[in-house]
Amino acid sequence: MFKNLTIGQHYPVESPVHELDPRVKIIMTFVFIISLFLIESFITYLVVGLFLALAIKVSKVPIKFVIKGLKPILMIIVITFIINLLMTPGKIIFQIGFIKITEEGIRQAGFMAIRLTLLIMGTSLLTLTTSPIILTDGIESLLNPFKRFGLPAHELAMMMTIALRFIPTLMEETEKIMKAQKSRGADFESGNIMSRAKNLVPLLVPLFISAFRRADELAMAMEARCYRGGENRTRMRQLKISKGDFVASGIFIVYFAAIIMIKIW
Repeated sequence: MFKNLTIGQHYPVESPVHELDPRVKIIMTFVFIISLFLIESFITYLVVGLFLALAIKVSKVPIKFVIKGLKPILMIIVITFIINLLMTPGKIIFQIGFIKITEEGIRQAGFMAIRLTLLIMGTSLLTLTTSPIILTDGIESLLNPFKRFGLPAHELAMMMTIALRFIPTLMEETEKIMKAQKSRGADFESGNIMSRAKNLVPLLVPLFISAFRRADELAMAMEARCYRGGENRTRMRQLKISKGDFVASGIFIVYFAAIIMIKIW
């Protein structure tokens, strides 16, 4: 399951989306998330889906690779669908005992499932098309205006990027530990909730030890390279807004305006 996780991974390929300024991509990602919560009809979700499919096509990231990232959270989507299906009040169309399915429940369940799917696919496109170093520079640049209020922009950007970068690494480490423990007779799938929780102890202990070891190695490597934070620090690549960023921003403004117009009408 963990090998399907795409969050935090970078897909290196030359494309117009990869060449966009990271600040532009971060802002567009946040606006895209906001647009998902403004939608009130399935037709609008179709528009969003087509726009996202076009963005993935232009990014040259294989659509199968993006969809593969949905597998680890498929259970969350299913649980969310079931909860909204059974817990939303309204006009009852089917009932067995205390289980009631309403028209509003079907609509709300479908909305939430589609929203989560598009949310994961849209946000994963940010990390797939932006390397961790460039993403750090983009986040730091956006947070720089808040330095006057005492916000450590560089440190926050570095922490967030390192966290994203090590998600796939820790998931891969978890999968290796699970296979090693299963070969020694560990059982992570049978039994009730309490027994499964107890069975996770042989998995969590070596995982935490491995995570602390990696953190210590990363700190030593940064110190060996005389890393001293963001003060008076130069960058090999300077962030500049190009013509492609203006074109992408214009297209995205049209998309967001269309979502607003559909919502109003």
